[in-house]
Amino acid sequence: MIKIIGIKITDRIKEIGLTQEVLTKHAAIITTRLGFHELTTEKCSREAYIILHLSGNNVEAERMIKDLKTIRVLKSVR
Repeated sequence: MIKIIGIKITDRIKEIGLTQEVLTKHAAIITTRLGFHELTTEKCSREAYIILHLSGNNVEAERMIKDLKTIRVLKSVR
């Protein structure tokens, strides 16, 4: 089964450190990670998005989802 998680970071300055800690903790199940945010010559957006493709079993994925929900960045699952 393919497991994909979409994460929306509403304030990169405040939330990205905690998000990175969770992703590092669960790195063994992350197959692909794609992150992006708006960047222009006038501004660098505080909002960002991360898409994760996961391997491993559902128990491991649910642990990561639970950790992400505690820092309120998880917006969509599966």
